[in-house]
Amino acid sequence: MRTPLLILLFGCPSKPTDSASQERAPFDAACADKDPLKKVLWGDLHAHSAWSFDAGAYGSKLTSADAFAYAKGASVVLPDETGAQTRNVTIDRPLDFLGMTEHGEFLGEISICTDDRWDGYASETCQQWRNVEESNGAFDFGVLMAAAEPSRFVDVCGENGNDCIEAARERWSEIQAIATEADDRTSACGFTSFVAYEYTNTRDVSNLHRNVVFRNEVVPDLPVTHFEAPTPVKLWEGLDEACTGDCDVLVLPHNSNLSNGQLFTPDYEGRDEAETARLRARMEPVAEIFQHKGDSECRNGFDGIENEAECGFEKLRPPDASRCAGSPGSGGMRLWGCVHRLDFLRNVLLEGLKEERRVGVNPYRFGLIGSTDTHNGTPGHVDTENFQGHVGVVDANTAGRLGDGTVTHDTLENNPGGLAAVWAEENSRDAIFDAIRNRETYATSGPRIELRFFGGNGFPEGLCEETDRIETATTSGAPMGAHIDAATSFFVEASADRTPLQQIQIVKGWIDSAGSTHQEVFSVAGDASSDASVDLDTCSPTGEGAERLCAVWTDPEPIENGFYYARVLENPTCRWSQRECNTYPAGEAPASCATEHIEKAVQQRAWSSPIWVGD
Repeated sequence: MRTPLLILLFGCPSKPTDSASQERAPFDAACADKDPLKKVLWGDLHAHSAWSFDAGAYGSKLTSADAFAYAKGASVVLPDETGAQTRNVTIDRPLDFLGMTEHGEFLGEISICTDDRWDGYASETCQQWRNVEESNGAFDFGVLMAAAEPSRFVDVCGENGNDCIEAARERWSEIQAIATEADDRTSACGFTSFVAYEYTNTRDVSNLHRNVVFRNEVVPDLPVTHFEAPTPVKLWEGLDEACTGDCDVLVLPHNSNLSNGQLFTPDYEGRDEAETARLRARMEPVAEIFQHKGDSECRNGFDGIENEAECGFEKLRPPDASRCAGSPGSGGMRLWGCVHRLDFLRNVLLEGLKEERRVGVNPYRFGLIGSTDTHNGTPGHVDTENFQGHVGVVDANTAGRLGDGTVTHDTLENNPGGLAAVWAEENSRDAIFDAIRNRETYATSGPRIELRFFGGNGFPEGLCEETDRIETATTSGAPMGAHIDAATSFFVEASADRTPLQQIQIVKGWIDSAGSTHQEVFSVAGDASSDASVDLDTCSPTGEGAERLCAVWTDPEPIENGFYYARVLENPTCRWSQRECNTYPAGEAPASCATEHIEKAVQQRAWSSPIWVGD
């Protein structure tokens, strides 16, 4: 039985012990701004501060509290390449919600390594971790997460590990108190915070990470981590056991392009397959499609995608990277090993249709979100024109951002990151949490493109021109994320942020009666052959675009079992790296500026959660 161990280690679900947090009144005032047709809210559900073992080792300085302040509009000071805090940064527009996902692993160790009241502070391990200039603590700690059964540092934690567990309990209470303090509990509902952490399973140096987000302040006494749950199945089971009563939790799979196929390869660990698939589907309703480590939607060369231009967007690996023959590979966290078809979510969505045919349950019927995965304590920092990096001193200046990186972090291949968007009636924990659970979410690569997507049967052809179009679509159709018996027509609408839109596409995937999967892409609004472009030397745009695109599209060959999602493309703009390469005099730019597989111009975008069709 696992329960006694979990109760011993985690205790019962509890509220933060910080007295200031307990003095705050519970949130019971109704939000003054409530929209039954729902409004879009912008957030980040994957971000780190110096309290994460790797971020601190990179020289990051900001705490979790600083990160919440930044997200709400406060200026913060980042370190420069020397480690001195000299760079003042402010988010271009405050976020509506945030979950700070410090790595659950090593919460105690890093607290000990930064607090001399603990015996382990003077340990050799901590001294090396604090030596940002001459060591790589991110590697020294992170490599332990590659083991199937990870161990702790005895010189930091003590022989029985109790010091690290107790220090982690204190830090976890601090995290809860900070999130509680950040939450706007007035009727203004101006900002929503979530208690969260990242589960950091890096088995075989492949990325199996998940972000764990709790509905409210009732959370386990400690995070369930790779130490207690060495496989994803054990994580879901451990959370089920530790999060009871008023505790409620969701698990958000990390960007999958670093996983060598391991993040989404079906693995039932000898358990009942239908039951395990059902557990996974319940725990993991959405997946991260974009963040600063690139795009995980699709890649040419897999599952019938041979020359889809949009599948070349923000790829970390060059086109000639080796492909996994079938079984998952290893080393993806460092861009090693083979690229697997299940590193990309469109293929995973199709795989879910196969699994449903085989075991009776679709474990991959998920929605989509984006986030930054910043390690600077600057959630929502997605400014491509003034990118300040995401990894402490490693990419604190132009030379660093265009440089070689470190043994644990890449630079040029990365980007400023994405955002999570949800459609909710109000900006509150319950409303946002329910929107994520219902998959009424979408992702962007950074811009705040407003996107609505509904499926149904027989939307009026002139719906785009109607003032009550959203009410009509809501009452006569189903929104993004929904699962419906059948759909023949779709209503989609997108509004530009700061760059005009080029087109809206609808991506269709399905499984036929023989069990074969198929996919097709349709341009349904805008101009797919637009002459919009950008001058790479000056980054000045040319050509026309749209402030708003809208369409009612009818599928000429409706499917019985599959999915549809919308993809919105902006006009081309300079990639952040091209802007920085342009700052050098002619002939003096670093060699990385000529890297062939890194795009010089990009089309920023948004992806809706799919609408699922079938029994």
